[in-house]
Amino acid sequence: MDRLSASARLMIVSDLDHTMVDHHDAENVSLLRFNALWEAYYRHDSLLVFSTGRSPTLYKQLRKEKPMLTPDITIMSVGTEITYGDSMVPDDGWVEFLNQKWDRNIVREETNKFSELTLQAETEQRPHKVSFYVDKNKAHAVTKELSERLGKRGLDVKIIYSGGMDLDILPQGAGKGQALAYLLKKFTSEGKRPANTLVCGDSGNDAELFSIPEVFGVMVSNAQEELLQWHAENAKNNPKIIHATERCAAGIIQAIGHFNLGPNTSPRDVTDFEERILENPGHEVVKFYLFYERWRRAEIENCETNMSSLKASCDASAVSVHPSGVEKTLHERIHELKGWYGDKQGKKFRVWVDRLLSMQIGSSTFLVNFNKWEQCGDERYCCATTVKISAKEGDASHGFTWMHVQQTWLEGLKMKDQSAWLF
Repeated sequence: MDRLSASARLMIVSDLDHTMVDHHDAENVSLLRFNALWEAYYRHDSLLVFSTGRSPTLYKQLRKEKPMLTPDITIMSVGTEITYGDSMVPDDGWVEFLNQKWDRNIVREETNKFSELTLQAETEQRPHKVSFYVDKNKAHAVTKELSERLGKRGLDVKIIYSGGMDLDILPQGAGKGQALAYLLKKFTSEGKRPANTLVCGDSGNDAELFSIPEVFGVMVSNAQEELLQWHAENAKNNPKIIHATERCAAGIIQAIGHFNLGPNTSPRDVTDFEERILENPGHEVVKFYLFYERWRRAEIENCETNMSSLKASCDASAVSVHPSGVEKTLHERIHELKGWYGDKQGKKFRVWVDRLLSMQIGSSTFLVNFNKWEQCGDERYCCATTVKISAKEGDASHGFTWMHVQQTWLEGLKMKDQSAWLF
């Protein structure tokens, strides 16, 4: 990762389904809490890694369904694919490594002899992963016999059973754990090994993550029996691995606090907007848009004090360039906001920011770039946003003054009624 010139303060490596993403949380509360925490306090000097069993196709689908952040690194298809950044550039060195003692055609030939195996969708079949469904009661016997057969054919494979039904066949050198070990070795060779690494999971295919030396680990409270059993047999006395009492992303936040890895109070958990915790440009932006969301959801009081406080955070001559191209002062925008109080009350309306990075351009002035998202019902919109802010009295602990805002629609994410996009 070239984004960081030094070692990451923290690298979080998290599974997605039922770990970072709670499919039983229709409002995505815990995920949004994590998002706000990460963008406010970690994005600028830490790394976020998603490690999922999903193929690229299903991973991209999940990103369309849930308010997920953009990770720095994505490990997909049960550790057989590693990509970097939003453009998902593949790691060619990892591909070369996995090609050793692997022949996908032989795997398909041998698995065709097992009537117990049902091939998963074509999107889940990858160059270094062949995936099936298998009955829980037959999984152990099938795994044992299949492993022996493939070994006799000269292949060195790994068979992973997880989720009570999924059976994945990979090269022996593949897997979530090996992919993480590869990344850590790569960072070490560059002199940029993360100061701390936290791995997070809920199922059997996450077990390898917890086997990597020196990492901290959290099994979320809703972890499946197969992972808890692995922990009981292999890592019961390891103080660096905990079973959280909170579900999914809330369990990850809990682990950050438990291991003292950094701030663990999400801005979404703070109701007093005047409270200042580790004030920095990222936190300022996250806090601003949380206020905006809560104003439109009528979750804060409709009073002149709140409006005055918001105006006080903006320079009187500060300009906001709407994605439509219309320019107004920020004070004019805030005056318009007064008329939108509670228009989203009781509705599925959420606001979050992603890829938030700041650059100091003066002694106390910063340019902050990020993507600002809004979701109302099933509709989602996004603008690339640049904000110029300045620390009050030259000291960030006193807060920031907004000097300029510029927004541009991202392709395919433009709001039809642009007048409803305020900030």
